[in-house]
Amino acid sequence: MKLAVVGATGMVGNVMLKVLEERNFPITELLLVASERSVGKQILYKGENYTVIGMQDAVNLRPDIALFSAGGNTSIEWAPKFAEVGTTVIDNSSAWRMNPNHKLIVPEINAQELTANDKIIANPNCSTIQLVMALAPLHKKYTIKRLVVSTYQSITGTGVKAVQQLENEYVNKKGEMAYHYPIHKNAIPHCDVFEANGYTKEEMKLVNEPRKILNDASLAITATAVRIPVVGGHSESVNVAFVNDFNEGDVRKLLSETPGVTVQDNTDINTYPMPIYAEGKNDVFVGRIRRDESQPNTLNMWIVADNLRKGAATNAVQIAEYIVAENLI
Repeated sequence: MKLAVVGATGMVGNVMLKVLEERNFPITELLLVASERSVGKQILYKGENYTVIGMQDAVNLRPDIALFSAGGNTSIEWAPKFAEVGTTVIDNSSAWRMNPNHKLIVPEINAQELTANDKIIANPNCSTIQLVMALAPLHKKYTIKRLVVSTYQSITGTGVKAVQQLENEYVNKKGEMAYHYPIHKNAIPHCDVFEANGYTKEEMKLVNEPRKILNDASLAITATAVRIPVVGGHSESVNVAFVNDFNEGDVRKLLSETPGVTVQDNTDINTYPMPIYAEGKNDVFVGRIRRDESQPNTLNMWIVADNLRKGAATNAVQIAEYIVAENLI
């Protein structure tokens, strides 16, 4: 198994390597790939130093699988070149997600859609993944009619530059700004760029991607995405109206039996999901499960996950694991 990590020097690439090691992914040859400015750097994996190589060199080596986390433009240029030599690309950018010719995969939900012909597979947006992990079993049982999502997103979703901005602001030090405004002691209702309809790209990902993953274009979804000064993971306040009524106890039981989901919901002892506890973990955490008393058949939930783990690296590695297990290479 020859595996390439493209974008190995980045924040998500670093977590991909941790996840590959933790899950003991079967690698016989590891290729660490990055842009030209990073070529020659050394990265430690399982006690061994690996030298970062460039994109064309990696293509020439024809890896079986390439985990991409190098941005949309890089993916548009290079993913097809890897695919042409027989590599299965699992891409973490937004480049291929809504392309009808490429599948958008959360393994617990729709990995069975994959075939050996899928050479470029899209990894969903981090906020989408944790959302659909909780929604998929509920949609199957109760049928979602409308969804209102408000996110409270970690600065790690922006990248190293944003983490550095927050650290600078902690100590009142001037430096490069990842955001238009200070993030320390602030909440910025602006994730990604604004589109013509007044929503940001991040908000529209939360509208469009769940429809594709859950294979239901009729889902009515609206979203507001907010950046907050947190590093541990993304949080989401979710209000979901169903066609069919539900019992709150049945909802908790159904979610607790869902692989990859952990229910933390005991207000008697102040137990609920928080990014400080989700950081470094692969599960999606769900709590504050309660009926919306303002209208029928409607539920409120609070969903938290480490956006660099299940929201990115872990989901990509799980797709790779499925491909290997089903012999789809």
